[in-house]
Amino acid sequence: METAIVAGGCFWCTEAVFRDVVGVSEVESGYIGGSVENPSYKQVCSGTTGHAEAIKVTYDPETISYAEILDVFLGTHDPTQLNRQGNDVGTQYRSAIFPLDDAQRSEAEAAIARSNEENGGKVVTTIEGPATWYPAEDYHQEYWEGEGQRNPYCLAVIPPKLMKLRKSFQAKVKA
Repeated sequence: METAIVAGGCFWCTEAVFRDVVGVSEVESGYIGGSVENPSYKQVCSGTTGHAEAIKVTYDPETISYAEILDVFLGTHDPTQLNRQGNDVGTQYRSAIFPLDDAQRSEAEAAIARSNEENGGKVVTTIEGPATWYPAEDYHQEYWEGEGQRNPYCLAVIPPKLMKLRKSFQAKVKA
């Protein structure tokens, strides 16, 4: 198993997408890229810690490659929005990839180049790190499967992302 860490706005939304991707065995919501140790959700939401809401994806590289993980990531959120995704505004909602080694860094550069071709050179996704990962509080984990399906924000944002996943990455969606 291998690990990928990406930030693409609200972690509830990106977590919901990757839970439906073949080869993915675990998705954990958390915080990365900031200056405060063990930040809380409230601290990160304030925009003062420098952290991004992110997900850590555990996947089987024999089923899905890191490059494919990044293509799904860049294809299911808007990588052209600087420090925001829709109504979520602030650096904590930035689009970023946090490679864990030089090979992932090279793949991240290639993925951004592919996305730039599709988005007219307007991709603002950054490549950051190394940085320390902090798991989010328990109530943020598997949010869509529980509370999220009663949350009006999630109901407005997550289903369109899941539809985009199913349309654009049909072969990578769990049955």
